[in-house]
Amino acid sequence: MTSLTSTAPGCPSGMAPAAEKATKTGYAGFVRHVGDENALDLVVRGAKCGGCLSKIEKSVSALPGVTQARLNLSNGQMRVRWKGSLAADRIAQTVADLGYGVAAQAADQGAVNKAREERSLLISMGVAGFAAANIMLLSVSVWAGHGEMGEATRQTLHALSGAIALPVLLFSGRHFFRSAWAALSNGHANMDVPISLALSLAFGVSVFETFRGGEHAYFDAVVMLCFFLLIGRFLDARLRRQAHAAANAL
Repeated sequence: MTSLTSTAPGCPSGMAPAAEKATKTGYAGFVRHVGDENALDLVVRGAKCGGCLSKIEKSVSALPGVTQARLNLSNGQMRVRWKGSLAADRIAQTVADLGYGVAAQAADQGAVNKAREERSLLISMGVAGFAAANIMLLSVSVWAGHGEMGEATRQTLHALSGAIALPVLLFSGRHFFRSAWAALSNGHANMDVPISLALSLAFGVSVFETFRGGEHAYFDAVVMLCFFLLIGRFLDARLRRQAHAAANAL
């Protein structure tokens, strides 16, 4: 399997050197000849919305000689056709430079990757859901005792909620943060950027309110938002995997 992953200049995650090495391995062996054109099938990871699709297709279509660049969001498969001496490595690198993972690989490996992604989302969703239920119990106690609960008790409940929310934000929220960081590092935004901002700001404000002795904290909202977003992301991943399997069965 040949794969590419690109991150920000300076390579904070240490992935850029690996990407360069993968490029040198070459995608030429995956190129097919269709009439007078060359064809390359790629698997793109991290493209979640229409904006991602448009950006990838336009960037690849702008390469010299490219006659077709089509990305299927449901299964992540991209087909590129071109005439002339354009190197397949350059096509793959163009996609990677936008911050998306790209690979030329067998269909069964693609199915394995999608199943792995779905399982990861399911675990993260379960952690967020379990934490949300516990934080809601603490929040109900605060709401029920509003006006009568002592400040020390309220602050203790807020602190406990924050202690539960922090690992959820770091573990379950990593799906959004990694995607947002990859996009911003490559000079553009995706839908995970505002999601990450919302989660981070809500958590930050809640920590501030807790330390200043405020009456309100929003740790429950942070975890619930993460939980419901992960439900949507999990269902989307499952539908993509099923579409991928159906396409391979044709």
